Amino acid sequence: MNRKSVARASLAALPFLLALAVFLLLFAARRDRLPDRLASHFVGSGRADDYAGQTSYLVVATLVLLGTGLLWTVMAWTGKYTGRAYRTTIAFGYAVAGFLGYLLTVTLLINVDAPEDAQGRGQDVSFPLWHLAAALGVGAAAYGLGHLAAALGPAPEPVEGDGPAGKGERIALRTGEVAGWARSAGTWWLPLAALLVLGGGVLLLFTASWPTALPALVVGLLIATFARPYVTVDRRGITVSGLLPWPRVRVPLDRIEAASSRDISPLTEFGGWGYRIRPGRTGVMIRSGEGIVARLAGGRDFAVTVDDSATGAALLNTLIDQRRTDH
Repeated sequence: MNRKSVARASLAALPFLLALAVFLLLFAARRDRLPDRLASHFVGSGRADDYAGQTSYLVVATLVLLGTGLLWTVMAWTGKYTGRAYRTTIAFGYAVAGFLGYLLTVTLLINVDAPEDAQGRGQDVSFPLWHLAAALGVGAAAYGLGHLAAALGPAPEPVEGDGPAGKGERIALRTGEVAGWARSAGTWWLPLAALLVLGGGVLLLFTASWPTALPALVVGLLIATFARPYVTVDRRGITVSGLLPWPRVRVPLDRIEAASSRDISPLTEFGGWGYRIRPGRTGVMIRSGEGIVARLAGGRDFAVTVDDSATGAALLNTLIDQRRTDH
């Protein structure tokens, strides 16, 4: 790790550490004036409907800020972000830190000097909805500050091979010949996840009510349709589809400038698995490993993890050449 990477990691971690420091200082200063059990969850009217002990709330708030901060630091440090994508990633981290820090801290402050009932729960504590607007405002201000800090700090240098350079492999096709490529992008955990979510939905259907079970059933069905996704490359572009006609992801060929094949790390590059949207890139991340990376018009990348990605990328480059020749 060189000095520049240390500086980038520190820049990403800084807002979360500052938010945690402010929270801990206020907690220490107001602890004697807090009820034993803090109002920690509120319904739409602002009325408290759940409580947490002082120690529990302290631990949860600390873990939330440290855990989110660690995730953002790893993304900024190991993720292959450059230029505007890097600055936007850092700025969003500042926004998240500001938003979470405000909500956690203001929940602590509205419990100060609250009268206690027999169980030690804070009474007459409410959470006005304007606090949500204030949290968004703090997040927006933090976003601007983070964007400025990232612009002034050391930005990562583009790494050769991160994205398509327009000189990738081709597949030889005769004049007038057409070709297509398709490959399953499945993995072992998707069918299991679909089964677990659907099972939970069915259980809620019989033990609770259908409005409670409906979200789990819908999510489970969506996961099930993509339990064995297929990636197709043809004259229409790239298509990622499941067992049903919808949902599907399609990138038209006329939007693709070039394609390449490389190893992809979903967590560090895209922040997780599934359909991901990140600054400068989108993708369908089923697992870690090789995948197709397509450079789109406008400079964004679209990526999908799939086996035999080199063949798919080579065919894409050939089809792109044919399209340019035809026009």
